[in-house]
Formats: sequence, structure tokens, C-alpha cells
Amino acid sequence: MVRRSGAWLGLGDGRPGWHTATVVAGPFERIAWRDTLAQSAALRELADELRPPHAHIDDLLADVFLAAYQEAEPRLREPAEMDPARLADHGIVTALVRSPDFAELRRETAGDPYAAAMAVLVQATALRRMLVRAWDARESAGRAGTALRDAQDAAARVGEALRRAAAAAGEDGAVPGPVAAAAQRALEAAEAAEDAARQAARAAARAVAAAAADIEVMARNATARAAEAVRHEAALHRAWGVGPGELERMPFGERDRLAERLRGGRLARWAELIGRFRQMAGGERARRVENTTGELVGVTLGDDLSRVLPSELAHLGLPGLRAVFAARYATGQLMLYDGQGEQSTGKGAVVACVDTSHSMYAEGPDGITREAWSKACALALLDQAHAAGRDFVGILFSSADELRVFRFPAGRPASTAEVVDFAETFLGGGTDFQRPLSAAADLLAEEFATAGRARGDVVLITDDACEVTEEWTRDWRAAKRRLDFRLFGVAVNSPEATEHGSVLEALCDNLRNIEDLTDVHATADLFRLV
Repeated sequence: MVRRSGAWLGLGDGRPGWHTATVVAGPFERIAWRDTLAQSAALRELADELRPPHAHIDDLLADVFLAAYQEAEPRLREPAEMDPARLADHGIVTALVRSPDFAELRRETAGDPYAAAMAVLVQATALRRMLVRAWDARESAGRAGTALRDAQDAAARVGEALRRAAAAAGEDGAVPGPVAAAAQRALEAAEAAEDAARQAARAAARAVAAAAADIEVMARNATARAAEAVRHEAALHRAWGVGPGELERMPFGERDRLAERLRGGRLARWAELIGRFRQMAGGERARRVENTTGELVGVTLGDDLSRVLPSELAHLGLPGLRAVFAARYATGQLMLYDGQGEQSTGKGAVVACVDTSHSMYAEGPDGITREAWSKACALALLDQAHAAGRDFVGILFSSADELRVFRFPAGRPASTAEVVDFAETFLGGGTDFQRPLSAAADLLAEEFATAGRARGDVVLITDDACEVTEEWTRDWRAAKRRLDFRLFGVAVNSPEATEHGSVLEALCDNLRNIEDLTDVHATADLFRLV
């Protein structure tokens, strides 16, 4: 009996069972890869670069993409299921998937073709090194595959020779000598081919094992870098308010351009700060109690039902005490929460006047610039305004002749491009308060005239002090009385600007100095008031 060739790799009947892809994937996942490849010029360039020396690179890149992209935990084929020539690629994919940071990587890439493509590109340098390191293993595996095919062909020839011998056998079962000799030669050739295949397989296994340790180290480093890159990209999106739903709807090319802009922007390194500011502001919104008069400091007496203590309200549940509650209410003797220092939130637009003079380049702790802190605060105010259904206007200023106004109406979502334009604009120059504050007052007057909304809030963020004229001051105060808006002042690393008798103290209803630029909670009370 002729032994079945290919048993040493568990390939069953041979070629029909071989696979060239390591990752088990469905048709829709394969379509996602092909669509992503068609849309990503960077992926196509990588494939074109690697294809001449590595003929199998298309399957390898697809495997790396699919391992990151699949919603479910990726399932890898067993080595015995693989085309022997692809065993080295199988080792590379296996090493990547088994890396410690792979699960973290997939938290950002699963189901997201753009993020999965990004992971492939970040790992490109390591893939090049792994392909070079696996060259001998790939060559040995290729020779093993050729030897196995030869053995299978030889086995097929044995089967054909045996069929001829059976057909030529006489009634007594004797086979003519030439036919029997041909069958014997075919059998010997098959055994020799199978022995050669076994030796080639052992050589390939040794080559793959020799490269495995180095490839494993390279894979760990590659996956760690990819996880860090996609995590940073996700942090950028969160910082700039780009939600998962918006990203899913965004065409690949547009998302690629947006990512490039966010990564290369002036404030890209402060994405974490911006994100923390927005998160803090959201927390303050959740904690804020509407219709209170300020910070709760104790208990007082009165008739304000919005501040009645729960113990007083409990009297309403007892028929015998309802009359007592009514009498206390009538005489203003109900026990109330007492508050001080805070007013109710405004209803008109929120206007952030942000200083972009040269001195805002100055760095504080951890290298955070005054500009980065100010823009992060302003973006959180944008969220604050839109969460309350209020318009937001960002006014960037420096010298008297330098001013940029960015409008974000409450009626429509702020586009990421507009938000980035606002945050990335920097004017330079000196510092002048009069023009931006006048522009803010004019905007609030326009809102009052067109929509009848008053009680806006202006937030002035600066690191400097400047003089204002008496005439301008009279006009400013008249506008404040007429429109009933408030001015909050935030001096960034500028204690002299908040000193007694300073211009900011005279102008602002609420003024504070920020000394620690790493502390986003220094303005927490601002987000309870605005």
C-alpha cells in the first residue's frame, strides 16, 4: 500500500485543504479589507513596496488588518491547515495576536476599518523587519511546500500505475512484467519524494523556530506602538468632540484628512488636557442644581419652595401637619438650604474672549502653555453652552487691530472643522480688552434684539492687564445694565492682573487667577455658574 503523502502536515488529501490566509474571516470582513485597501493610498503604497521581495504580502497585510478589525476575537488557522509556503506569515500573525497589548489595540480597532488600517500602517516598520528575519523560514517553508507537492504528484502516479496493473492482470492475477516494474518504480519514487518532503518539513520547522523568538519580540513592540497610536488618535477625537457616530458616518478620505489635521495641529499634544477639561465641565453640569442661589453653606428660613429641606417637605405627607407647613410658608418660616456667592445661570449666549497675544506661548508645569489651557477651557465652555441650548461665540483677540470671531449657534452641531479652526487660530501681538469686550456686548445686543434673550455670559481669559478709557467704561457698564449679562474674568498665571484696583477687578463680576495649568478643576465653579 502506498502511504498518503502530506500526512506529516496533517493536510488530508492535499492541496484542496491548504489555506493562504491565517485569519479565519467571513465574506463581509474580506469586503471591508478590499474596500479599505481601495480607499487608503498609504496601504496600497505599503503593499506595492513590499510585494516584489515578498510575493505573499497581500495575504499577510489582510491578515494583520482583519485580526485588528474583526468584532469577535480573531480565530487563527492551525499550522497544519496552511499552505506550507505561508507558515512564516502564520508565525508573524500569531505573534502579533498573542502580544500583550493586542487586546488593548482591539478595543479601539474592532469594527472600525479606519482604525484597523491605521494599526497596519503603524506596524509597517516592524512588519518589514519581521519579513526580513523570517526570510530563511519563508524560503525553507517554500521548499517544503514544493517537496510536498512533488510527493503528492508521485502518490498520484502510484495510484495510476496500480490502476494500470489491475487492468493488465490476467485471470490468475499475474501482472505483466513491464507493468509491474512501472508500478514498482512509481512506488519507490513516491517513497523517495515523501522522504524528501519530511526532511524539507523538518528544515522548515527549524527555520521557523529559529526566527520565532526574534519575531515575537518585534511583534510585541509593534503591537504596543500600534495600541499607543490608536489610543492617542481616539483621545484626539474625544478631545475635539468627535463622537463614534460621526466617525462611522465620515467617508474614509475625509476622516484621513481630519486625523492628519488633528495630529499635526498646534494643540495636538494637549489633547488629554482638552479632554479632561470637557469631562470636568460635563461633571459639573451633572452636579449643578438648577434654580439655587449659589453654594450651599447652611440652613435659613424663608418661603422659597425650590430650596425647602426634605424634612419640611415630609410634613406634606402627614395630614395633621399640612396646616403647619402652610402656616410656616405664609409667614416665611420654612427651613431652607442657605447659599451664597453664586447666581443662577444665564440664558443668553456664552461668549468666550480668549487672549492670543505672544505671551500666551509661555509654558507652565508639564510644558502646558497658557494658550493650551485657555483653548481647552473655551472648548469646555462651548460644550457647556450647547448642553444648555445656548449660542456660543469664541472671540480671539490680541492687539486692538487683531480680532477673530467664531460663531457656534445652539441650533446646529458644531462641525469639527470649525472647532479646530477656532482652537488652532493664534494671532500674536499685544493685548487689548476694549475691542473684544465691545464685540461681545454687540453680539449680546444683537441676540437681544433678534431673539429677545438677555442674561448672557462673557468669559474673558487673559494673561495680561491693559488700560481702558473712561468713555469706554461708561459705555460698557451701560450695556451690562441694559442686557443684564455677566463678565467672568480668568487671569492665567497673572496674579498682578487680579490685584485690588486692577482693571479686571473693576470690570468683572467674578474674577480668579489660575496658577496651576495642570489643574482643570481650578475653574469648576465657573461651569456651575455659566
